[in-house]
Amino acid sequence: MIEPKAARENEKGEEKRGAFRGLRPCLYVFFLACLPISAAAAKYGGGTGTTQTPFLIYTAEDFKTIGDSPADWDKQFKLMRDIDLADYNEVTLHMIGQYVGLGAFGNRPFNGIFDGNRKSISNFRYRNMGQEYVGLFQHVTGEIRDLKLVRPVVVGDKSGTGALVGYLERGGLIRCTATDVSVSGNFSVGGLVGLADGAVSTSCSDGTVFGIRFVGGLIGQIGKGVAVKSYSKAQVAGTDSVGGLVGMTGLVESIVDSCYARGDVKGTVYVAGLVGQVSAGRVFRCYSTGKVTGDQSPGGLVGYQRALAQVIGSLWDTQTSKQAKSVGGTGKTTAEMKSMDTFLAMNWDFFNTWTICEGINYPVFLWQIPPGDLVCPDGVNFRDFAWFAVNWRHRNCGAANLNCDGTDLDKSGSVEFRDLAIFAENWLAGVE
Repeated sequence: MIEPKAARENEKGEEKRGAFRGLRPCLYVFFLACLPISAAAAKYGGGTGTTQTPFLIYTAEDFKTIGDSPADWDKQFKLMRDIDLADYNEVTLHMIGQYVGLGAFGNRPFNGIFDGNRKSISNFRYRNMGQEYVGLFQHVTGEIRDLKLVRPVVVGDKSGTGALVGYLERGGLIRCTATDVSVSGNFSVGGLVGLADGAVSTSCSDGTVFGIRFVGGLIGQIGKGVAVKSYSKAQVAGTDSVGGLVGMTGLVESIVDSCYARGDVKGTVYVAGLVGQVSAGRVFRCYSTGKVTGDQSPGGLVGYQRALAQVIGSLWDTQTSKQAKSVGGTGKTTAEMKSMDTFLAMNWDFFNTWTICEGINYPVFLWQIPPGDLVCPDGVNFRDFAWFAVNWRHRNCGAANLNCDGTDLDKSGSVEFRDLAIFAENWLAGVE
């Protein structure tokens, strides 16, 4: 007997539906297996947190998510745009990295890499009176690089307060800046870092810093750490061990190498233009110029130096500091401080580290000079434009002729329109 066509089609449909029902558990498992990857990527603007594909941070909300995600604190991040944190504070934003106590099991530092990509984070506001180490990053053992903080306001009351990092236990900060800072705290207070047992390199700060003990324009206290090729122009005030750059160096491993401070400093005891107290370690080829005001042991460069400490090849301006004495360093007049010969006599490196506008400026770092500042490190101006015009259309530029006296800005071998575009982009840019 031949089955009706409708019956046969109905039977085939039931078989298909049965087969689909059998696949449902597999599809469900497959979906769940994929979900964590999608969810992790969706937390940020893209990426997977690896070296090749770091998590991408486009918005303030993306950045907030880092603090909310401790499992990602060993990953890599890249800031893709300037962001503004004005709508966030200590109630809505968690610090990145966690410090509970010395040797505590609950310590969970940020040990990944945060690449600021030369972008900025503005208007970070944070007040925490109950925890040790307060900053945008509370506890760091990884690396933060090429990040700009603009107008941060940070208030703490325990040990370690800094605009960017409360406690830099290991790792480092590279090419990080904090401008127009307002940082206040109690113990180990710095414009950029509270306590540094890691490295701070080619970084800077300006604004105001206030604390009680171990207060510095850039770093409050250096332990096993190092500050190198960095500076501060912050105005600093405190009570004990107050310095324009660093409040105190505390261990034989502490190093302050090729740095300077330009801000005024006020305090009570151990107050100085560069380092308030060099308890141990070494200060090497540094200078300061800020006005120093203190009741006990004020110094032009260093306020107090203990037996294990060394201050080598370092100077301060006796006129601008209003201090004729310092327990470490050599005092010079303003005119002498603006002469290259003064520093060459102490074997300063004006090929790889420093430069100076003879008779006009104090020494600055080569890394501070904006592209197009060709004649003198004083910003990109008409003198530089005239020099650029003289070298226009020159060819065969290279190391032998210093890239046509610096005018071959893109190092292509000739001075052309691409170099002019770079010059125009930096027009009137000042020395950082």
